[in-house]
Amino acid sequence: MTDQNRPIRLYRHALSGHSHRVELFLSLLGLSADRVDVDLASGAHKSSQFLAKNPFGQVPVLEDGDVTLSDSNAILVYLALAYDRSGTWYPADPAVAGQIQRWLSIAAGQLASGPAAARLVTVFKAPLDHDRCKAIANALFSVLETHLAATRFLAGKDPTIADVAVYSYAAHAPEGGVALDGYANLRAWIGRVEALPGFVPMQRTPLADAA
Repeated sequence: MTDQNRPIRLYRHALSGHSHRVELFLSLLGLSADRVDVDLASGAHKSSQFLAKNPFGQVPVLEDGDVTLSDSNAILVYLALAYDRSGTWYPADPAVAGQIQRWLSIAAGQLASGPAAARLVTVFKAPLDHDRCKAIANALFSVLETHLAATRFLAGKDPTIADVAVYSYAAHAPEGGVALDGYANLRAWIGRVEALPGFVPMQRTPLADAA
């Protein structure tokens, strides 16, 4: 763990929701970081130098002193345990921690194969079944809509890393052709996340590109 005399280094891509999770959480924690843009279009993430940091060739990657870590959800857990002295972002309470893990699994599952994948089609021209991705997204958002009718944040009354993990791709779902018009509770939750002190937005892609 660094003492912030040597800044954390984040390897990222500006249009990556996985990268934005980490950028957002760093900002919410008030941590400085050097951002290194990885040129995915040129294949920089498949270079031997980058693969030495993450053999899966994916962003983000976090370097913090002697720690090098990939996988955005794993990075959120690390940052919470290493830097959140209040313990609010990843509480030790078993019931809350279990709920957080549930949402981290959903972020790596339905969120990734739904709104994130739909956005891959429109933003990065990925050869995926766009209709199937949108169907998964809407099924997920229906669950979120019901869940958020009874709670302010995903794991309870206070924000946690669960909200950070889900926010980016949920908020940017329209860029993948998934409308949020019918999900009032989800939109209200997005607004609550965006109102958090230290919130930083992810770069938007024009909706005209999300055909």
